[in-house]
Amino acid sequence: MTRRNKDLLHGTLDLLILKTLDLEPLHGWAISKRIRLLSEDVLKVGQGSLYPALHRLRDRGLITSKWEISEGDQRVRVYRLTRAGREVLSQEQDVFRLFVGAVERILETT
Repeated sequence: MTRRNKDLLHGTLDLLILKTLDLEPLHGWAISKRIRLLSEDVLKVGQGSLYPALHRLRDRGLITSKWEISEGDQRVRVYRLTRAGREVLSQEQDVFRLFVGAVERILETT
């Protein structure tokens, strides 16, 4: 992933995490894996970006977390979207789509 791609990912990471957790509660590694899978290996979120973002979202009350036991009998912190997180996700998706549409219109200009 190029530096430019990392900068773009960083700017949308909170949105990607919220959307991923809207699908189902997951632990950190699974969030990273899901983002990578759904983006067809274009977006790769490292631990150094993921965990600070998770803490930031938790501090804002957009997600919660609690320790659980995984299928492999390992203790993992599972993150869940809150009602406030769903509201912010909806708003941020609208803003992001508006932004992408504006950029796309500019790129299509001849």
